[in-house]
Amino acid sequence: MQEIELKFLVPESRLKGLIRQTQVKSSQVTQLAAHYYDTSDQQLAKAGIGLRIRKEGDKWVQTIKAGGDGIAARLEHNALLDDEQVQAMLGTNTLMPDLTIYEDTPVASALSDFKLKKLAKKLTQLYVTDVERTTRLLVEKAYNSSDYGSGSVPDNKIEVAYDRGEIIHGNDDSKRDMIQEIEFELVAGDVDFLFTTAKKWCKRYKLCLSTVTKAERGGLLIKDQRYSKAVDADLKAFNINQQTSMPAFVRAAVHNCLLQILPNSSAIVAGSTGYKHVLQFQIGIKRLLSTITAFAGFSDEISPDWQPILKQTVDLLDDYRELMYLANHIEPKLQKLGSPATDWTADIEALKIMPMDALKANDFQLTLLELIAFTMSDPNLEPQKDKLAVDKLPEILSRQYDHLIDIAKIEEDTLSQLCVQLETLRYVSEFSALLFDKKLLGKKLSKKKTKRWLKDLVKAQKALSKYQTDTQYQQRYQLKSASESNALYGSGWLMATLENDHRRAKKRLAKVRSSAIFW
Repeated sequence: MQEIELKFLVPESRLKGLIRQTQVKSSQVTQLAAHYYDTSDQQLAKAGIGLRIRKEGDKWVQTIKAGGDGIAARLEHNALLDDEQVQAMLGTNTLMPDLTIYEDTPVASALSDFKLKKLAKKLTQLYVTDVERTTRLLVEKAYNSSDYGSGSVPDNKIEVAYDRGEIIHGNDDSKRDMIQEIEFELVAGDVDFLFTTAKKWCKRYKLCLSTVTKAERGGLLIKDQRYSKAVDADLKAFNINQQTSMPAFVRAAVHNCLLQILPNSSAIVAGSTGYKHVLQFQIGIKRLLSTITAFAGFSDEISPDWQPILKQTVDLLDDYRELMYLANHIEPKLQKLGSPATDWTADIEALKIMPMDALKANDFQLTLLELIAFTMSDPNLEPQKDKLAVDKLPEILSRQYDHLIDIAKIEEDTLSQLCVQLETLRYVSEFSALLFDKKLLGKKLSKKKTKRWLKDLVKAQKALSKYQTDTQYQQRYQLKSASESNALYGSGWLMATLENDHRRAKKRLAKVRSSAIFW
């Protein structure tokens, strides 16, 4: 089966009120003791698979979870185990999952890359979880309607589960990680009820979305890490074909952007201050902004409220990202060249808004929920459902390309605008080129032309972006030099660097403008 659920981190400031809403008369409290399994090098985790045996009340259940059809959807298979057999294995410390039960199930495809007998021999218990789960059922009563024949519309049901407990290292119980999260799982009915309910709770209790599973957190504990690595864009996960409609195309593109945004956002709201998480989050948001702007006409369900909130959030991170880059990348490089040290610590600490603050903002979290809901909504209910994306893309690409051509030179007053236009053209072209590649299947010369043009475009975008960021870094060193003379070295070095940056960006941009377009 496929579970559809949303998970949130709970802020301490709203915890008491949230617990009061979960601990109602009809709620149930269950102790969950789970044993998680993987190979010593975590082959299952790398494949996005979680495997556990868990005591749920007085029952033992073996569960496997794997990637599903959407961001909030995962494949899940549960098998009730024989209590006496489990107790006997626990007594001899030989409790292990039975992989043979998955051979004829929907999750078999998730295990297709593994030889199950060989995998079973490599499995080991890596960590355990000890959780108290409080659950309550939220029900929206349905109505009878002649539109549904003699039957009635099923009730909408959501299970709300508040988990509090610990993840414990399998070989060293002194290593632990606290669990405090709430999940909303659709039990029956319309997925819209799930998102409507989640938004109400999110707004009331300032919840923050998290895509980090208990299995992922356990894997990090084993590796003695707090957060997973920053996630880059992955265009291989962009699933389209020649018959993809306009509404389906834009949903797939937004989904692809969220696959980059959500893991990085989850790390940041959980406490990561890493430069790479912030950088990849910003890139994901910029890809998303390009998508909902360029393809706005592909769907009637794209909200005009998303763009200002997304732009505000990404802009709020600029100062932090720039200062972190200066402190951790530019400064070490300058000092190797003999520069006296310039300390950016006080500047970072003086920032009024840190990445966690920006991403925890309620309007941003609600926007994320709306975007996920958009990707899971039915494109076939839209007026443009019969219009193919491939027929409209040349017009979209030409419009973006013309915007770029209109800006003749790389000047100070047009630099920011030019960067945005080139960035948008790049992201729109990357999404579109995948569909054109499918259209040109077998036409090697045309595919080669597309690939070459995209390569030139990416080089131009990166070169111009470097020129823009180095300009900003030079200005920061220049301002810093007014109170700290050591910063003069960095200011001068970056000023010299800008000459090469400008020359390279101009050359790369000219090549894009003169190259034959692929659409």
